[in-house]
Amino acid sequence: MKKMGKLCLVLACLGSFLFFTAYGPCVALAAKKSVNAVKKSEFMSDIKKANDSFDVGKMGDVTGYDPNNPIIPTGDTIKIGIISPISGPAASIGENWFNLIQFAAHDYNNRGGIWIDGKKKLIQVIRADSMSKLDQAKKVAERLVLQDKVHILIGGESTPIMKVIQATADKYKIIAHNFGAISDEMMDSNNFNRNTFQTVYSTNQIGESLAYYFGQIRKKEKTFYILCQDYSYGHSVAASFKSGLKKYYPEAKIVGEDFHKLFLTDFSSYLTKIKTSGAEVIVTGDWVPDLQNLIKQAREYGIDIPFAGRDMENPNLLLALGIKSSRGLISMNEYNKTNPMFKTDQEKKFHEIWTHLKATWTKPYDAELYAYPEQIMGHTLMQMYWLLSVIERAKSTDPEKIIKIWENDTYRTVNGKLLMMRACDHKVVQDLSVIELVPPEQQKISYNIPPYYWSKQYSFTGPSYPIPAAKVLPWMDQKLDRCAGKNEWGE
Repeated sequence: MKKMGKLCLVLACLGSFLFFTAYGPCVALAAKKSVNAVKKSEFMSDIKKANDSFDVGKMGDVTGYDPNNPIIPTGDTIKIGIISPISGPAASIGENWFNLIQFAAHDYNNRGGIWIDGKKKLIQVIRADSMSKLDQAKKVAERLVLQDKVHILIGGESTPIMKVIQATADKYKIIAHNFGAISDEMMDSNNFNRNTFQTVYSTNQIGESLAYYFGQIRKKEKTFYILCQDYSYGHSVAASFKSGLKKYYPEAKIVGEDFHKLFLTDFSSYLTKIKTSGAEVIVTGDWVPDLQNLIKQAREYGIDIPFAGRDMENPNLLLALGIKSSRGLISMNEYNKTNPMFKTDQEKKFHEIWTHLKATWTKPYDAELYAYPEQIMGHTLMQMYWLLSVIERAKSTDPEKIIKIWENDTYRTVNGKLLMMRACDHKVVQDLSVIELVPPEQQKISYNIPPYYWSKQYSFTGPSYPIPAAKVLPWMDQKLDRCAGKNEWGE
């Protein structure tokens, strides 16, 4: 049993990348009023004013930023500790997260830092290797707090490791920032603590967003086959999709439901069933390598119906699939709003800054994965900017002052999307979206600047459909005393 537990943890960590962010009484009142306004319109984007917004005009000089040669200050700094795998089979997760976190820190440092208790301080990012192991995560979490004296702990590679980070933050009364672990239990009555904030969506929102899209927007296919990995996450995605269909597409039919073991290399038995089931769409929560193997084998079987899941716009996955096999994939997405992608000068400028930088990077950061600051990179990067904005407005690393700012806070990202922190359980409320992946010649609908396509090598973001926050709010545990008697908006 112990061996199986460790194996599940490692497997969960490997997939997490694809799962892969109040002032005083007057501001609290304003935030409450904004929520009421959203309930009438259903979209978070209809709130016109945010407590703070990303502003490309305020960025420091990042032209020399190189993730392979980061400039990390020491001394009297704002210390942010990130716990992620640096070694082992999931090392790419730590690689990616460090790049995004260090980029935001580099930007703020080149602005001169952040005023903290009357003094400007630079941001020091300190990495710690979880090795995707629970005991190691506990060890480095303690070290970061007791020896490195970090003010903030960041993580989210898996539910078990994020629970360790949360518990450590609670024990030593510092802030923990979860931008990757999406299990609904992370902030339930058993695991919640005031020092932890979750800025990534919850598992229940995956299936419900897809169900809303098929039933209320696309209104085309009516028969669905569910095929997910056989562990808690896969079962949660399946359950949320079925729940969403009951609410938003009751006339739809599930014609099959299966769960496969992790790291399966032969999907033939499942594909045979799907081919004869009459399914018009395959719904999956799978992540790479399972997702890649599943789609490739399905296409080889002549199964050309859409796959629907989450974060399918991962360039590494799409490169392996190619244009034909990736065409028509449907992905629940945390970053997108509506097309076209580049509506404002701010969006265009930020895209230009990133793509020029990326052209100068060497391995491993020259990979296709880092090509764009939007999509799969964008939501994680903006979660980091939100954290730094909160610290900046708190003018302190004191957890109580940070909590006071972050609860009920609203923050607008580079593309104009609004994020709100639900005060009672510290979960982010936001509009989501569902995107359809199309061949290069059709990508102009989203990539509306030269060269008018994202990639010539694979299908990528085409039509994008916003899902209103009101329809897919993150699950709230009514057993959590802070949320008892409140609605899903936290009121």
